[in-house]
Amino acid sequence: MSDPLLTASNLAKTYPAAGAFGRRPECRALDGVSFELEEGETLAIAGESGSGKTTLGLIVARLEEPSAGTIRVDGLLWSSLRGAALRRERARVQMVFQDPSTSLNPRLTVGESIGEPLRAISRLAGRALAERTAELLASVGIDPAAAGKRPRELSGGERQRVAIARALAPRPRVVVCDELVASLDLSARAGVLNLLLDLQEATGVSYLFISHDLEAIRRVADRVAILYAGRIVEESPARQFFAAPRHPYSAALLAGRALPGEPPESGTDEGGCRFEPRCGAARPRCREEDPALVFEGPRRRVACFFPGEPVENEKLSGENCVSVQ
Repeated sequence: MSDPLLTASNLAKTYPAAGAFGRRPECRALDGVSFELEEGETLAIAGESGSGKTTLGLIVARLEEPSAGTIRVDGLLWSSLRGAALRRERARVQMVFQDPSTSLNPRLTVGESIGEPLRAISRLAGRALAERTAELLASVGIDPAAAGKRPRELSGGERQRVAIARALAPRPRVVVCDELVASLDLSARAGVLNLLLDLQEATGVSYLFISHDLEAIRRVADRVAILYAGRIVEESPARQFFAAPRHPYSAALLAGRALPGEPPESGTDEGGCRFEPRCGAARPRCREEDPALVFEGPRRRVACFFPGEPVENEKLSGENCVSVQ
């Protein structure tokens, strides 16, 4: 088997958090996250709000810097590039954000928005730039004549298609999709998801697909990784994940089940499994030891001492339960 297209190793991210006096505590958004992404593959990242999903996407796209850990893309140490070297290689990884109304400059036309990365990265100009812009618009199902329109003249689904075209303009190897369809209605959502699959088949691009929408993940993902409190707690081929999740948190996500309490505060470690206070399958060992993320089979990992165990109901019946979606 060939080497992965992208390899992330032990990624961590901490932010300073305001303290009342003296030393400022740290807010830990990611804590030792490792994964691989193959060429032409879609890896979905799911979890509650605050689990670290968006932070992970920003780090992979080099819009945030990790506090620790490395990322390799095509064998290149992507996370170490700086300045001119990063600008030369920027085309390798691009990102599409949740809301195209904020990611597209309202003062620029559709054609100008797509042309920006073509001029900056691909050094296109004149007729070549216009032809490539028209080609990209057509590839995402937008009439090339729309190049002269402003984003406000398009529907939400059309704006997101333009954002995808902009990300694809420099021919990236990886596109990070951050809640790509969250702001779209159902019909637009289906169209954009189908578009992603068609573009992947046509270009071989790989996606890091960040979403809380499990139905969208079911539609596009080859594999699924579940983040909880900054760590991956389960990673699995998508079919196996949806058929039989192994971690109790994953099972709660799939069932849309309410869980008691809240995730642990960032930066706090009191020993034991981070999910134990909210887990209906927890046992004494879970309060004392922190489970490692270990392989159960090919490309399937789980961080749980008792994976697949039935979940007891008493922890799911309290007044302080909150939805995990």
